Amino acid sequence: MSRKPINRLKAVLAEQGKTNKWLAEQLNKNETTVSRWCTNEVQPSMDTLVAIATILEINVRELINPTKTEK
Repeated sequence: MSRKPINRLKAVLAEQGKTNKWLAEQLNKNETTVSRWCTNEVQPSMDTLVAIATILEINVRELINPTKTEK
């Protein structure tokens, strides 16, 4: 069973023309950690997602894939 990506961090960074390295610097995190978030290998904490949303000036919901499709 394949796992569905939980976060949209990679897509949002691409939409804004930002890199993993840039985000790592903004958050004072290791670039490898941010890369693992972007590949959905591991997930950032909710507090970190809020910090990312603030840095990217978006709603935190834009960073998370929906769990239910709207009809």
